[in-house]
Amino acid sequence: MTNTEPLNVAIVGLGWWGRIIADHIRASTRMRLVRATDVDERARGFATDRGLAFGTSFDEVLADPMVRGVVICTPHSQHTAQIVAAANAGKHVFCEKPLSLTSSDAARALAAVEAAGVTLAVGHEKRFEPPVMELLRLCRTGALGVPLQVEANFSQDKFLAMPSDNWRLSAKEAPAGPMTATGIHLLDLSVAIFGEARSVHASVQQLDSPLTNGDTLAVLVSFERGGHALLSAILATPYTGRFAVYGSRGWAEVRDKSHPESPQGWTLTTCMRGELPKAVDMPPAPAVLHNLEAFADAARGGAAYPVPREQMVANVCALEAAFRSAETGRVEPVTRVDSLIAR
Repeated sequence: MTNTEPLNVAIVGLGWWGRIIADHIRASTRMRLVRATDVDERARGFATDRGLAFGTSFDEVLADPMVRGVVICTPHSQHTAQIVAAANAGKHVFCEKPLSLTSSDAARALAAVEAAGVTLAVGHEKRFEPPVMELLRLCRTGALGVPLQVEANFSQDKFLAMPSDNWRLSAKEAPAGPMTATGIHLLDLSVAIFGEARSVHASVQQLDSPLTNGDTLAVLVSFERGGHALLSAILATPYTGRFAVYGSRGWAEVRDKSHPESPQGWTLTTCMRGELPKAVDMPPAPAVLHNLEAFADAARGGAAYPVPREQMVANVCALEAAFRSAETGRVEPVTRVDSLIAR
């Protein structure tokens, strides 16, 4: 039976995005934010202003019996160990993207949550945007025919205002520059459409910014079942977002009007064979909140979290290949999911 009480959660990491997530949780009736932790003592003021218990120890969060779930918004390289520790403590886990930086770490995280019987969710909020959900439905029902190719872009210039020592700009935490910032969302949606990737060719350049880890990314992904994804992500241009699927019977394109931080709506355009394109403006919706609440519902015994765990791992497998390709300049093979986890 579904637990009707809100899910008590702690947020781990109060950086830029962690603070946005925290305020989303506080607006929900399905989750209750009961404490926060960050290694930086300066985050205490944010927590205090919101009436949250605060500490700098993750272990204290895991030992708190009031906390049923953790929302991880920490540097990428910390995710796997924190997921494993949380699962071992019996806590449900919502982890900001990327789930992990390597396929082996993703498999280790998945094994831990499955052994513990807890819910795992990932911060891919674009899956919860209404026009993207409609685009995925068109693919799933065959309305677009056989999906042939994805073309997508997710660019922003928010990182230009960050200090040069911010972890989001480091080669350790963000290999291949824009890949972990925005490119991974496009990769995730491509996996949702085509399934496992077979190979990846990625190129990263630093063209006109102080972002030494690269400001411009281009990726070509080929998939096991056929099809391609042409992905672009830039960290030195004003915000723009586009995701398009071309099928054998028609195509569909979603264009964002603003960054997901403050959604202003979307334009969904579809075109079927023999018809003219039809464009529909769709109002803003809190996709970040909807993702968090889907996690809360699953953790409370409601509907299963809608992103299959095999796709979570498949996304990281393709991400890892993109890192290698950006470094080697070659087309890199993608580790098979079934070599990492039992079906």
